[in-house]
Amino acid sequence: MKLRFLFYILTLISTWITIQGQTIADAKQLFSEGKFAEALPVLKSEYALNPESAELNELLGISAYKTGNIALAEKCLAFASQKRQAEASLYLGELYARMYRFSDAEKEFAKYERAKRRDKNALSVLEEKRRYADQLKKLIRRTENIQIIDSLVVPKPDFLQAYHLSASAGSLMPVNDFFKNLSAGSLPLFLNERKDKVYFPQRDSLKGWDIYSMEKLLDNFGNQKLLPDNINDKGDQAYPFVMADGLTTYFASSGHNSMGGYDLYITRYNLASDSYLNPNQLNMPFNSPFNDYMLAVDEEKGVGWFATDRFQPVDSVCVYTFIPNPRVTLVDSADENYMTGRARIASLRDTWQPGVDYTALIATAKQNTVPTIADAKQGDFAFVIDDARTYHRLGDFRNPSARELYAKVINLQKELNRNQEELAARREQYRQSGADARSNLSASILSLERAVEALYREIQQLTVQSRNQEIRNTFN
Repeated sequence: MKLRFLFYILTLISTWITIQGQTIADAKQLFSEGKFAEALPVLKSEYALNPESAELNELLGISAYKTGNIALAEKCLAFASQKRQAEASLYLGELYARMYRFSDAEKEFAKYERAKRRDKNALSVLEEKRRYADQLKKLIRRTENIQIIDSLVVPKPDFLQAYHLSASAGSLMPVNDFFKNLSAGSLPLFLNERKDKVYFPQRDSLKGWDIYSMEKLLDNFGNQKLLPDNINDKGDQAYPFVMADGLTTYFASSGHNSMGGYDLYITRYNLASDSYLNPNQLNMPFNSPFNDYMLAVDEEKGVGWFATDRFQPVDSVCVYTFIPNPRVTLVDSADENYMTGRARIASLRDTWQPGVDYTALIATAKQNTVPTIADAKQGDFAFVIDDARTYHRLGDFRNPSARELYAKVINLQKELNRNQEELAARREQYRQSGADARSNLSASILSLERAVEALYREIQQLTVQSRNQEIRNTFN
């Protein structure tokens, strides 16, 4: 009886070993075919049994890297690279470059170069990885000086919950919540403030996701249009957002020479030519070598949001809240570590203006609506067009150019308010400071005074232009 039981146990163990052998062989086959997500579970199971295997660390590290598990990828690739697994060094170098650790990246590339010094194809691949690292280093020098005031890590399927748009900014929702007969998973759709036009992604069986628009005709949406080819490039295009001017459009694309995954782009509709301008890629820190998408701006609140999966767990994304710049200004510093930190968004406080309290604005950004004085009657502002007409929302404008001009007025007024607040704070600081500190403060006060004066003049000019444009093109 005991012998039979022992034989049974030995048979089970033998069968289990055989199955395991076949399973890891299958995983290697899947790996060789580029099916990294399918190979990953088996490689993880095998790794739990044999964590010291250099080959297994390399296979698992590359699979984790390809499927977005950066923490696991770095751990396994670093181990395998130390064990002289050449491919691990190559992928680890690329990973370090994407993390802006360029010195560490070059050390791994040098390891790979020594191991593959007689392999022309391998050296050609290495040269491509080095060019990519050099490109990222150059892009860091063009990091935008943007104030990022808050961040929230959320589950990837629920990331839209972090966006709290005012009614005047339109609304975001999953495509399937709006069109029951269209399948787009959790990808979002944008509905404008008037609720008469939508922008949404749909999959093209040959080239991936493309962005379409559709207008409301009587009680139903129709007249579906594919946005032009200069927007719907190769790769995937999704996550559209259109500003209140009806012209400025943000979207995400894995084409357009993105630096990795989805990148954020901006384009504008040209009324004169009835076409879209060629999209421009946003600078770091909006973009990174990872997936960056769903940029939305709320002019009423004076904030914007964008999502990214950089340095996040596989199932999570981080949504950043920022203050939109009326014009692009770049971070100016000779300190490479500081520039890298700004590009990575290593610290929110590094992006803040000195002496500015963002508490109220952060609270406003999290509100689902922004209360105003007699909101239902007064709207967002009171802009007198003529004796018979006063506009209260951007949606009241009939002429797109006039609407665009007044949207600039709103943004410039917010910038003017911030500058005036900072100027008041600097003047108070000057009043309470000694002679040495006053000498340093006087230059910044003078600069702010000039900026306030220039903004005031520009606001006055744009206000007149907006009113004239609306009257000339709508009521005459």
